[in-house]
Formats: sequence, structure tokens, C-alpha cells
Amino acid sequence: MIATLLFITAAVLQKMALILIVFAITLGIAAYSTYGERKVAAFIQDRLGPDRAGPFGILQPLADGVKMFTKEDFIPEGSNRLLFILGPGVFIFVALMTSAVIPWGTVFTGFGLNLDLQVTDVNIGILYVMGFVSLGVYGIMIGGWASNNKYSLFGAIRASSQMISYELAMGLSLIAVIMLTGTLSLRGIADGQAGTWLGFIPQWNVIAQPLGFFIFFICALAETNRAPFDLPECETELVGGYHTEYSAMKLGFFLFAEYINMFISSAVIATVYFGAYHFPGINPDWMWGLMGTIVIFAKTFFFIFVFMWIRWTLPRFRYDQLMHLGWKVLIPLAILNMLLTGGASLLF
Repeated sequence: MIATLLFITAAVLQKMALILIVFAITLGIAAYSTYGERKVAAFIQDRLGPDRAGPFGILQPLADGVKMFTKEDFIPEGSNRLLFILGPGVFIFVALMTSAVIPWGTVFTGFGLNLDLQVTDVNIGILYVMGFVSLGVYGIMIGGWASNNKYSLFGAIRASSQMISYELAMGLSLIAVIMLTGTLSLRGIADGQAGTWLGFIPQWNVIAQPLGFFIFFICALAETNRAPFDLPECETELVGGYHTEYSAMKLGFFLFAEYINMFISSAVIATVYFGAYHFPGINPDWMWGLMGTIVIFAKTFFFIFVFMWIRWTLPRFRYDQLMHLGWKVLIPLAILNMLLTGGASLLF
């Protein structure tokens, strides 16, 4: 009995430590994604970017954090005080929760530990991610409506309709992957991409599902409100969009959650379509199991860079173009991809 209790206690402590590590890494990457985006934008536009706060400007995210914490925090007259405070909290909470089912590696075996590098391996991991992604709409809608500002409300309506529209195509593109792998578990999908075809072609889902990946990636841009789909924050029409009335750290939560969403979206893309911690010629169990973690983070950082690259390359859509693309192009393509995948599965 005592041995069982000790085993359970050790397992719980290990999971709690992993949760804290994932939480800290997520916040750190989100913070320095703001620095990375400024540097990428500066490189594309042939300028320097942040270079005052610390060497090469590496302390700029800390300076931004201090600014957010020390700015005056006000609540507009006539707003719903409770919901105004709740909105950004809901948004960042949902963003953080999606990382729980992503496999960040295989098993860490160093220092006498045997720690699974995944907070929880639920057998409906894909549905878990899609469920929490859809809940993010509530944080935006609550914040925009509670501000008692018409521009904020317009921005919230834009954001919610955009996210709901693109979630449909995103979900349909994932159905094709589920049909191929036969599992909803992200760990199962990751392990199903181990090995190669013909000895050198990675057995990744992007090879079998190029159209599905293309649809999912476009939808991920829209879900995270990234350019060219940043219509909820179109300054020329809506001032600051759904967070116009927010200041101090409440505004920081909204902005921070968007970068967390970008990081998580990149991790999901790497897991579902690009083999997660698998790479040809590399054993994910090397270095106490940390090699797989290095591989999946390298893929994730690459897609974060692509998100930033697209922002500073393409102009934003008009809103009618955005909705036309979602409903009349991506959803039919996702349905076609699902039908082709089903037919190919039956034939081969």
C-alpha cells in the first residue's frame, strides 16, 4: 500500500514538473516571438529592429512586460466590469490549455527518471485541440462586447465569424489524416509517421496529404488572426479591433495569447503533418530521449518563422474575400480531399 502511494505521488510530481516546464517554455517562446517577429520584419525591410534594450535588443520582451505591468489599467465607463476582466483571461487560458496533449518527445530517461514528455495522452487528442481552439472565440467575443465600444464589437464579430468559418475547413482537413492513421491520439499520429518510404522519403502525413496540409495551414493563419487574415484588428477600419478599450496587462494577455496560439499551431502542424519528433536518420530516443524534443521544436520554430514571413510579405484580404475563401474555396476543397482520401484508402 505504501509502495503504491509512493509510486502515485512520484508520478503526480513528475507530471506537475512537466506541466510547469511546458508552461514556462510556452510563455518564454511567446514572449521572444515578439522579439523574433520584429527582427524578421527588420530583416525583410532592410533595417535593424530592436537594438537598445540589451545586446542586440534581446531584453526588449522584458521591457515590454514591465511597460504592460506598469501602465495605467482602466475600465471604460458603461462597460460590463466582470466580463471586461474575464475576456482576456478566458482567451489566454484557452491558448495555454491546448499544449497539454502535444507530444514534445518520447520518454526522458536521464537522472534516474522515466518521464513521458507529454502531459496527457488522451485518445481524442485532435478533438481536444479543436475543442479548445473553438472556445477561444468566447474570450474575443466577451472582450469586444463588454467594452461598450462599437468598434470593439465589430472587431469581435469579425473575429468570431472568421474563426468559426475556418474551423470547419480545418476540421475537415484533419478528418483525412484521421482516416489514414486510424487514431485521434496525437501520440498515435506522431508514431504513425516513423520510418521512410523507399529508404529516404519521410513517412510524413504531408507527403500523403499535401492538399490537407495546405488547407490546414491557411486555416491556422486565419484561426490565429495572422496576416493576411488579421481583419479583426484592421487599424484603418476598426482602430484596434476587439481590444481597442484594453490597456496594461489585460491588453498584454490578448496580444500574448495570439503569440501562444501561433506557437501551438506550429507545434500541431509539426506533429500532425511533419512527423513530430521523427526525422530520417535520427533516433528520437538519443540523448536520454531529448533528441526527439530538439527535432519537434526545430520544426515548430521553422513554422513560427513562416508565420512571420507571411505577415511581412502578403497584404491583408478584404473581409468579403476572406469569407469567400473560407466558405467557397477551402471547405469544398477539404470535402474533396476527404473523399479522395476515402477512395484511395478503399482502393489501396
